[in-house]
Amino acid sequence: MKVDIILAGVGGQGILSIASTIGVAAVKQGLFLKQAEVHGMSQRGGDVQSHFRLADYEIASDLIPMGQADLIISVEPMESLRYLPWLAKDGWLITNDQPFINISNYPELDVLQKELDKLPRKVVLNADKIAQDLGSARSANMVILGAAAPFLKIDFADIENAVEEIFSRKGNDIVAVNLACLRAGKDFAESCK
Repeated sequence: MKVDIILAGVGGQGILSIASTIGVAAVKQGLFLKQAEVHGMSQRGGDVQSHFRLADYEIASDLIPMGQADLIISVEPMESLRYLPWLAKDGWLITNDQPFINISNYPELDVLQKELDKLPRKVVLNADKIAQDLGSARSANMVILGAAAPFLKIDFADIENAVEEIFSRKGNDIVAVNLACLRAGKDFAESCK
């Protein structure tokens, strides 16, 4: 078993929380993982990407070769498109369709949508609205993680347990809303397959 993932987004959108959650769940399943250093500006507004590799055997390198990522998990649509050269021909793109417009020459939304529409294997959802409807606009990243869950080859209960472990210090209400967002994302993705 192997899953190579490119995580992409903008600083402040919770990419590190996605990576931490996947990492905790993977370790609980006894999987090996390597994560490349997060590149880009980690402050709010800068682009962020990371290579994240999972396997049931030891992994030699933390970098994913071009054209070999099984998944691109993105919390921002333009950032998802930026890393398409890494996506394998049979890979899946999981992305939020809501932009974080942080540059003056941000592409028109219809241009982004046309590019997304070209991809045969994708889950594109309004994670911001789903999270907001469930009570926490800040939990869009958990909606995206939930949408990626069916492709991670990790038991979903382990992902839920990782969310509980990571967010428990913030209180039961935060854990509950993050779990609700995670499950909503999973349900959405399963309806797209």
